[in-house]
Amino acid sequence: MHEQTFDECRDNEKTCFECMEGSVTVPSKPKKPCAYPGCPALVTGRYCAEHAKKVNSDYEKYGRDKNAKRRYGRAWKRIRDKYAAEHPFCEKCYERGVLVPVEEIHHKLPLSESGTHDRSNLIALCKSCHSQIHAKRGDRWHDR
Repeated sequence: MHEQTFDECRDNEKTCFECMEGSVTVPSKPKKPCAYPGCPALVTGRYCAEHAKKVNSDYEKYGRDKNAKRRYGRAWKRIRDKYAAEHPFCEKCYERGVLVPVEEIHHKLPLSESGTHDRSNLIALCKSCHSQIHAKRGDRWHDR
């Protein structure tokens, strides 16, 4: 039989199908070096935690439109937090019957295209769904 519990298998970063049905343990995707120049840290994503924060900060400072910065002040944070409290799950995933916690509040019609902070223009999303929307639009990742 199997010596580890399902939680112990998840802690080992492996998907253990023996815990679920069969008797096969599948290793996780290998870690790669952080994409930040000169950083040797091995990560599962693109950047280590330290450099992910720096890259996002640099984007906000240099890559994002200056006018967009003005539109996301304290009032937006209050609206966003209230909307997230009322919609705790990603609305796109929820439509598919999957409960994923909300991580982003997205404007259906961007503020740069005369959208507003009105509730009818907002949607609660997980990071994956939010990234898919912006990738299709070609907003942030258009040059990568």
